[in-house]
Amino acid sequence: MRAAVFRQAGSPLTIENIEDPAPASDQVIIEVAHAGICGSDLHVTEYGFVPDGTVLGHEFAGTVVALGSGIGSDIKLGDRVTALPVHACQSCEACDAGLPALCSAALFTGTALNHRGAYADYVAARGSLIQKLPDGVSFAEGAMVEPLSVAYHAVSLAPVHRGAAVLVIGAGPIGAGATLFARMQGARHVIVSERSAERRALALECGATAVIDPQTEDVAARFAAIAGKRPEIVFECVGLPGLLQQAIEFAGTRGRVIVAGVCFGEDTLKPITGLMKEVSLQFSQCYTESDFAAVIDAIARGEARPQPMHSRTVSFAELPEAFEGLRNNPRACKVLIDPKRG
Repeated sequence: MRAAVFRQAGSPLTIENIEDPAPASDQVIIEVAHAGICGSDLHVTEYGFVPDGTVLGHEFAGTVVALGSGIGSDIKLGDRVTALPVHACQSCEACDAGLPALCSAALFTGTALNHRGAYADYVAARGSLIQKLPDGVSFAEGAMVEPLSVAYHAVSLAPVHRGAAVLVIGAGPIGAGATLFARMQGARHVIVSERSAERRALALECGATAVIDPQTEDVAARFAAIAGKRPEIVFECVGLPGLLQQAIEFAGTRGRVIVAGVCFGEDTLKPITGLMKEVSLQFSQCYTESDFAAVIDAIARGEARPQPMHSRTVSFAELPEAFEGLRNNPRACKVLIDPKRG
């Protein structure tokens, strides 16, 4: 099969022919219809956190084309599916609690040589983590279920109450998703701070009640002018050093800061800032099976519209250039790969 392979930091992905995957007894093989490029893929390749030969890609949807010997009758050849891209131990406290993404031994699809990702014609997934796509959910939407589930999980952890005043920092895929679901949960104000004009427009399409350009406006003052109060909930969805401190400063008395941005570097905080307001700090790492199911259901019922987040679709031939271009492009949101395109 064809696959986009990471070789070394500083070099573009290479399109290569590698062997087709064969399912383990508890796995299915999915023919990839669409796969998404995630910001974490950019980060791990920039810093060389994955080995030479890694096939990236943990956001995907497609058709089941092979079944392991241990797969039950609930999954059939030809099923349209996505899956939680997690390979966990199934025997630790996190796994026992239904939180496989928090398993200390977990590996994610597309981060290890023995768990190749969906930047390929085919990808393997654990049968127990398969999620079927209803007829009304397209493969493109199915490939966005994973990032949307990250956002849904963050909103659930807040939790967002009806009438809440919410600040979202960043309008990339996770920030846009948090905006969408915060509005779905009944927040009165969902105000998004974003540097990119294109992404501010995207945030409005996803349900933001107002947007702020942090380069030209005082975020705290502008939020208060719009909402009449400081944020009750702040979602930090960027992951750059310094933004946690900013989020704590923005939050109101007993406000909650939900950290959904992935920061690979060290950061510093001034605890007194949060202590004086009794701010709660909650990290949100990933998702559960119920998060995936809820997102799929919301798309199927037309309550969640991920289409505004879909910036464009590229072919395998276009993928290496598109992947590198996203490192310095603050405008695009979700770029999908279509292996059959072009």
